[in-house]
Amino acid sequence: MSLKDLTEGEDVVLELRTHPKALFWPLVLLVVLVAAVAVTAALGAPAVAVEVVAVVAFLLACLVVLPRWARWLTTRYVVTTKRVLVRSGIVTRVGRDIPLYRINDIGSEQGLLDRMFGCGTITVSDASDKPGLVLHDVPDVDAVQTRLHELLFAHDDNSDEGEFPPGEPARRRTR
Repeated sequence: MSLKDLTEGEDVVLELRTHPKALFWPLVLLVVLVAAVAVTAALGAPAVAVEVVAVVAFLLACLVVLPRWARWLTTRYVVTTKRVLVRSGIVTRVGRDIPLYRINDIGSEQGLLDRMFGCGTITVSDASDKPGLVLHDVPDVDAVQTRLHELLFAHDDNSDEGEFPPGEPARRRTR
């Protein structure tokens, strides 16, 4: 993340890319495609058949493998001292930020494969009508969730029971 994207007094705490596990199935497909071309050539198929298989394999790689690799390469999760950000995209950059003081729930989910790889999904919910911010395939998900909780509790002075932004003047209670 660039320093120009930070506000005054804001520091980057975590900058993450999705876990490489997200590339597992695209890489399996790529290996199968290469093997298909190699087997076709090794079996002594006519040159036209080898070329057709190679073209189909190339097109599948471009349509399936390349976009998933590009998505993995361009997706970033950033946690700063003031907000949680998600940025992704090559041609069209898409992003969403949630200020830390607006967060009211942090959930995590780990399937069996996620637990084996040490990653998982974190859902950050705020008090808006939008669905929670979903961070897929977060590496070392437990440590990231713990760090998010530490940041939330560090800014919570318990003066307003989490109803108002930090630093806002105390409001009179009415009964």
